[in-house]
Amino acid sequence: MDIKASDVKNLREKTGAGMMDCKKALTEANGDIAAAEKLLREWGMAGVEKRAGRATNEGRVFMKEANGKIALVEIACETDFVARNADFISFGDKLAQAAFDKNVGEVTPELEAQVKDIASLIKENITLKRVKLVTAGANEILHSYSHGEGKLGVVVKFRADKAEAFKNEKVAGFIHDLALHIAAFNPMFMDSGKPSPAWIKEQEEIFKAQVDGDEKMKGKPANVIEGILKGKLKKLFAEVCLLEQGFVKEEKTPVNQMMANVAKEAGCKLELVDFLYVKVGEA
Repeated sequence: MDIKASDVKNLREKTGAGMMDCKKALTEANGDIAAAEKLLREWGMAGVEKRAGRATNEGRVFMKEANGKIALVEIACETDFVARNADFISFGDKLAQAAFDKNVGEVTPELEAQVKDIASLIKENITLKRVKLVTAGANEILHSYSHGEGKLGVVVKFRADKAEAFKNEKVAGFIHDLALHIAAFNPMFMDSGKPSPAWIKEQEEIFKAQVDGDEKMKGKPANVIEGILKGKLKKLFAEVCLLEQGFVKEEKTPVNQMMANVAKEAGCKLELVDFLYVKVGEA
């Protein structure tokens, strides 16, 4: 039977599949658009299964934020071309909205099924990597920052002794700047009290091996060696612990001191409750 060009166009707009695939599906479905769409999904799903082993190092982080709640989803794909695809971006926004609306904070079969649907149409290996949900309580505020066309997403949660503190320009500016700081420096921990004893022990063993292998350290008194090891650990904490890192706009001032300065100037108490850093392609 003859297939109308308008039907091919409509099916393409509805599914995102190629023109020739749409025409072939319509032909096999005798012009029935619903049946043709089903065929495209069936053919596409077969393609998805074949592509399932391909690396997905590209993608985007999508966030939806309102009324003290943020939903974040990371969707990975094979190529940057797809990550910039309008259909992919539109789908990611809708998936983040779905996670937000249903208060979902983890990958679920329902969300994964939707990802498989878009993968069947785009014809590339697409996976749902992460889903996070962050909420703010009384006298708390959330702030999000997206960088590099969605390659990186940051969320910070602050608490103050009074809600009006967040209306202060310096407080609001500091909160935003700290989100930028986290995006730039990717801290591993909130502060030096967060690393596990096992992680600290591992670092101490590494530093001890370095000192033991340094000829200049031979014959040094035990208390001197101990002081050097403590100094190395302190320096490491300043590199990987957020509150002990030098603030991005004033590198000689630690983040915790900068926060105290801002709080004092604003006449309030300010506390960083938590932060979230999600970068495409990183665990």
